[in-house]
Amino acid sequence: MTDLMADEVTTEIDGAVAVVEMHRPPTNFFDEALLARIGRALFEVDENPEVRAVLLCAEGRHFCAGADLRGVDAHALRRVYRKAFGLFSTRKPIVAAVQGAAIGGGLGLALAADFRVAAPTSRFSANFARLGFHQGFGISVTLPAVVGQQKALELLYTGRSVAGDEAHRIGLVDRLATDDPRPAAMDLAREIAGSAPMSLVAIRSTLRRDLNARVHAALDQEAAAQTLLLDTKDMREGIEASIGKREPVFVGA
Repeated sequence: MTDLMADEVTTEIDGAVAVVEMHRPPTNFFDEALLARIGRALFEVDENPEVRAVLLCAEGRHFCAGADLRGVDAHALRRVYRKAFGLFSTRKPIVAAVQGAAIGGGLGLALAADFRVAAPTSRFSANFARLGFHQGFGISVTLPAVVGQQKALELLYTGRSVAGDEAHRIGLVDRLATDDPRPAAMDLAREIAGSAPMSLVAIRSTLRRDLNARVHAALDQEAAAQTLLLDTKDMREGIEASIGKREPVFVGA
């Protein structure tokens, strides 16, 4: 990992909370390298006995606007998801502070955390079907786990954007701040860190064991589905429409 990449993910210890922050403003698009660096930071935090909880956050206008898929082929997709699973394999509770947008893979990143704190101006979208694509990052498992199967189906089928207020109502967001979500997210992380550290690790392991197993299986299934759609006309149309800020015209091919 280069020094430049190391600078794109920083860790700052604030009492019993580790603040892990992404630095690719304004949108914080991720790729395989950035996910690897986030995973490394979280595993390093696991080895720090003074830290009991993690605040995951991002510099810039948006938490994460998704994955940088430029030049990505089927093999690269699977590598990305192997890095993504690393975020589910850590031991300490994670609170995500979501400002601006968490879209596509960015939503998947937010859902990898135990909790999400947002503002009314935050927005969330599983926009894959609007791009002619298939969801990834374990969203097939994590989204239904927090909003229920029916609401997850609606969000995935429509790809619509959900503002912070609605996200809070449907359970996608755990706490809603009035403005910047980071202070409220830190408050929650500190509240969690007030509990016994060995209990936190044990509870998280118990409650996430089945989730992590299902995410591991889903990542392979999602990558296979994405691979089938990578070179379709509809995916090309979806991406061009998104860039051009127009409605896509899909043909089913």
